[in-house]
Amino acid sequence: MKDTVDILGVRIDRVNLTDAQNKVLDFLKEDKLHMIFTPNSEIIMAAQKDQHLMDVLNNADMLIADGIGVVYASKILGKPLPERVAGFDLASRLIPILANNHYSLYIFGGAPGVAEIAKAKLEEKNPGLRIVGVHDGYFDSQKEQEIINDINSKKPDVLFVCLGAPKQEKWIYEHREQLHVKVCMGIGGSVDVFAGKAKRAPEIYQKLGLEWFYRLMKEPWRYKRMLALPKFAWTVILERWRRQ
Repeated sequence: MKDTVDILGVRIDRVNLTDAQNKVLDFLKEDKLHMIFTPNSEIIMAAQKDQHLMDVLNNADMLIADGIGVVYASKILGKPLPERVAGFDLASRLIPILANNHYSLYIFGGAPGVAEIAKAKLEEKNPGLRIVGVHDGYFDSQKEQEIINDINSKKPDVLFVCLGAPKQEKWIYEHREQLHVKVCMGIGGSVDVFAGKAKRAPEIYQKLGLEWFYRLMKEPWRYKRMLALPKFAWTVILERWRRQ
């Protein structure tokens, strides 16, 4: 049985970054696809109105808390998560391990040309890393099947899907029977960071759990999306009262 905490119906794995890394290494030893998703407060709130998304998330092989709000919620609900495990942090931790253990990677998503830049930068930084293919995140139904065929022809061990949530989670789930990879991770805008097209919040913001605030300062047009955060907090408090 997995050790999870129920956050408004979404079952988050109670793992720290090292635990998550070790789980991925175990997944790589098995000849089947494993889905890893990284929900934050916004995605959990979206799942309240989208049962399909809820089902997709809860069918993952590992769900990690990519958002300090999810960690706070676990404490309010009486079963604390050990720490926030951001998808970017897990991906960054895995990349040198892939390089050192001869595992291969495919990057799918981002604007045209971004994945190619990310590939070049990651391979330069991690000698021995094999990124066997890349493709941008712009496609129609015909192109989609070509992308799947290309992924399968390259036979990567790990597939990073960077389409943004919840599109990436639903895409992975929809095509889970077609993809011949061992680990499929939805990591959103991480490809832009790997390519140097975007920057993460300074470490002090990350440590204080204010990375969302830094993004809001840099991208004020995100404020409508940020409105989900206080609603999430209030919903969690109501859920605690209900459980008591």
